[in-house]
Amino acid sequence: MIDNYFMPSRNIIKQYTENGYYHLYNRGVEKREIFLDEQDCQVFLHYLRMYLSTPEELKKMAILQPRINRFISLNLYKELDLLSFSLMPNHFHLEIKQYTKNAITKFMRRLLTAYVMYFNKKYKRVGSLFQNNYKGVLIENEIFLLHLSRYIHLNSLSVKSPINFMEFSSYPYYLGNKEASWIKPQEIISYFKSARNANFKDLLSYQSFVEDYKEDPAKILSDLTLEDD
Repeated sequence: MIDNYFMPSRNIIKQYTENGYYHLYNRGVEKREIFLDEQDCQVFLHYLRMYLSTPEELKKMAILQPRINRFISLNLYKELDLLSFSLMPNHFHLEIKQYTKNAITKFMRRLLTAYVMYFNKKYKRVGSLFQNNYKGVLIENEIFLLHLSRYIHLNSLSVKSPINFMEFSSYPYYLGNKEASWIKPQEIISYFKSARNANFKDLLSYQSFVEDYKEDPAKILSDLTLEDD
């Protein structure tokens, strides 16, 4: 029963453990939109790719795009894995596995600084873009690990926007529609018989878990989720 599991408290103080799983999220200051068009989403994903791809991959990309060389020394692919993610009009969600103690702190500082610089330059603005510091919550058991990925993907499926935010989430990678080395769906998919539904309704697939499971993941996750999404 879910009720028998300890519900984790919010981790606002940035003290992260080695080999820990975390839900990281933040929203725009005053709940303002931070992804105004598809280019904004693509740029955020570009920075995810730059910080999480292997140095070998970055060197290959840098042959045609020399500016990518600067990311090689900032690379964190050995220090953390991105398990799932979604972008929403005014916030984002990341599900992370951290291997070294300070990896999340370095990763989030680099990611958010790069995106704010891009956003402020594009929209000719100054000042903070995000609401205070990002939040990070420890995921303490497999139940929460699985339901958090479901919650993150349902966010992208449910949003009403001219932007197709599902395409800017990890859900297509889970279903096998996209593939990239910097997103790691395998660990969560391994809990299921298959990634997606076959010709018949496969109740043991990850896709069925996300789209057909009746219980609201936010109720299961409680403090793992962002208030007032």
